[in-house]
Amino acid sequence: MTEPTPYRKGRPVYLDYQATTPVDPRVLDAMMPFFTEKFGNPHSRDHFYGWEAEDAVESARGQIAALIGAGEKEIIFTSGATESNNLAIKGVARLHDKRRGRASPNGSVRNRTPGQGNKKDKNHIITCATEHKCVLESCAALEREGFELTYLSVGPRGLIDLDQLRDAITDSTSLVSIMGVNNEIGVIQPLAEIGKLCREAGVFFHTDAAQAFGRIPLDVDAMSIDLMSISGHKVYGPMGIGALYVRRRPRVRLEAIIDGGGQEQGLRSGTVPTPLCVGLGIAAEIAAADMDEEATRLKGLRDLLLDKILMRLDDVTVNGDLDARIPGNLNLSFAGIRAEDLTAGLKDLAISTGSACSSATVEPSHVLRALGLDDELSAASVRIGLGRMTCEDDINFAAETIASEVERLRRDNPRRQTSAA
Repeated sequence: MTEPTPYRKGRPVYLDYQATTPVDPRVLDAMMPFFTEKFGNPHSRDHFYGWEAEDAVESARGQIAALIGAGEKEIIFTSGATESNNLAIKGVARLHDKRRGRASPNGSVRNRTPGQGNKKDKNHIITCATEHKCVLESCAALEREGFELTYLSVGPRGLIDLDQLRDAITDSTSLVSIMGVNNEIGVIQPLAEIGKLCREAGVFFHTDAAQAFGRIPLDVDAMSIDLMSISGHKVYGPMGIGALYVRRRPRVRLEAIIDGGGQEQGLRSGTVPTPLCVGLGIAAEIAAADMDEEATRLKGLRDLLLDKILMRLDDVTVNGDLDARIPGNLNLSFAGIRAEDLTAGLKDLAISTGSACSSATVEPSHVLRALGLDDELSAASVRIGLGRMTCEDDINFAAETIASEVERLRRDNPRRQTSAA
C-alpha cells in the first residue's frame, strides 16, 4: 500500500476541498503585516494608518473584481458566501416589495415609491432544489413573509432545464438565483445561458459562486450575471471573509440587511477586516494566474482516482454529470454500505458524506434526492474533493484505502450487499 506523503506528519490525507481549503502560504504572508504593523481601521480618514488600510482594501477589491470581469466599486465585502447570498436574495426581493407597499417583516407597511403603485407586484423568486442550504433557507424565510417561490428541479445529471426556467419566469419575477457549481456534486450550471434568458426577460440573475470563484472562468458581463456571492475559504483564502458582486450598469438596487455605520456603500455596515480582505484579494490574484494549470492537474488526479476505484470495485455510481463538473470533485455511491460507516473507518483519510453546512442533520442529502437517488443509495454516497495541495501519492493512497474499506464493509454486511444488488 502506498503511504501518505511525508509532509502530512501523521495527519490524515485531506480530500475535502469543497468544505474548505487551507490558506495558501502566499496569502498568509500578504496578510500578516495587517495584523501587527499596518493595523489601521480602513474607515479612519484622518491619518496615515487609516489611509494605508483603506488602500489595501481597495487594492483587494480590484483583485477580486479582475477575476470576474467586474469593476472595483461593484465588489461589496461581507463575512462570507452565506451573508452574501442572504443579502442578494433578501435584498433584491424586499426592495422590490418595498416599492409596492407590501407589509414588512415587523408588520408595518412600507411606503410606495412615487409612480410605482400601478405596476405589477414583483414578489416572485426562482431558485433550484439543489441550492446550498443558505439559499434555500433565505428563500424559505421570504416565503414566510408572503413571497412566491419556484424551486426548479434538476435532471439525473444535476443540471437544470432551461426550458423549465423560461416557463417559470412571470411578470412577477424579480430574481433568479442558481448556484454556479454545486457544493456536493461539483456540477457546473450553464451560467451564460441562464444569464441570457434572465436578461431577455428583464429579471435579475444571482449566482452563488462560492465553489466556482477561482475554480472556473467567470465573466459577469459575458454571463449576464447581476449578483454573485463569493467565499474566501473556498479559494485558499481566510475564513470569515467573502464578497458580493452587485452590478452597477444596469444598476441593481437592493435593501441592506445589516444596519450600522453605512460602510460598503451602505449595503454592509461594519468595520471591514483589512487582513481578511487582503487575503481574499491575493487568493483571487493567485487563482487568476494558476487556474488553467491547476484545473488540468486536478482533472488528471481525479480521473486517476476514479479509474483506480472502478478497477477494484463494482456497483459504484458517479453522482452528477462527469463532464460539466469542476475537476477537483467526485461524488460516489458505493452500493451495499453506509457512507457514515465508510468515513468512520477511514482514519487516515478526510472525506465527507456531503455538505459541511448540512452535517448537523442526518437526513439524506437533498441534492442527491433531487437527482433521483433513493434514500439507501444517497446514504451510501461520499464527496471527495481534491485541491491545490493534493498529489499523486495522496490519490494512490486514497484509492487503495477506500477500496479496501468498502470491500471490508461489504464482506461484513452480506445481507445489505445482496439487497443493494
